[in-house]
Amino acid sequence: MLYPIHETFHSWQGEGVHLGRSAFFIRLFGCPVKCPWCDSAGTWHPEYIPKQIEKRSAVELAEAAAEAGPEFVVVTGGEPAIHDLRPLTDALGGKTIPVHLETSGAFEIKGVFDWITLSPKWQRLPLAENIGLASELKLIVEDEVSIEKWIHELGDGIGETPVWLNPEWSQRENRGVLESITSTVKKRGAPFRAGLQAHKFFKADLLDPNSSKPSPLGGNMELGY
Repeated sequence: MLYPIHETFHSWQGEGVHLGRSAFFIRLFGCPVKCPWCDSAGTWHPEYIPKQIEKRSAVELAEAAAEAGPEFVVVTGGEPAIHDLRPLTDALGGKTIPVHLETSGAFEIKGVFDWITLSPKWQRLPLAENIGLASELKLIVEDEVSIEKWIHELGDGIGETPVWLNPEWSQRENRGVLESITSTVKKRGAPFRAGLQAHKFFKADLLDPNSSKPSPLGGNMELGY
C-alpha cells in the first residue's frame, strides 16, 4: 500500500499537551472537510496541489521517521483518517516509535495510536465514537461565539480530556476572539485551556528543507474557500 504524501519533516509539536517535543510529521494528501481557513490547503485545494504527488510505502515512511530520531511521529493532513493507516502504524510500531494522530474525527480511525488529537470541524462533524477515543480536543476559535457553539454541540463529549482553545491563525490578533478564550478559561477552568500554534511563531517547520511552503487560505468565503 502506498500513501500520498504532501510532506514529511522533522520539527517539534507546536500545539497541545505535547507542545515543544521533538516530532516527525507525516502529512498525507486528501481532505473532504475543506475548512475555509485551512492552513494546509496544499493537501486538497486545486490552486495548491502540485502536478505530481509523491507516494511512499509504510515501510519507507517508518524508516525515514526512525532515521530522524524524534520522540514521536505525528500522522496528519489534510484528513489522514480517510486512509487505512493500519499498515503505517504497524510499520512505525515495529520501529518502537510512538505514533500520534491529528484528525477531525469525521471518519473511522484505522490504526493503533498512542495519542489522538481530535479537532472537530463544522464542515463535517466528528463521529461520536471518535470523540471517545480522543486524548485531547482542539477547538478552532473562529469568532467570539465559536466556543459556546462547540460546547453546545459536543455536550457530554467534553469530559476530563484537555480541551484546547486555539485562535484560528488569521484571527490571532482579533481582540474579541482572544478575550473569548481568556474568559472561557477563567470562567470554566478545566478541561479548557488556552492554546496557540507556537511553531508558527518560531517558523520551526520551515527549518527542515523537506517541509512544504505554507499554503494558508484565510477564510475568504467570497472566493469560495
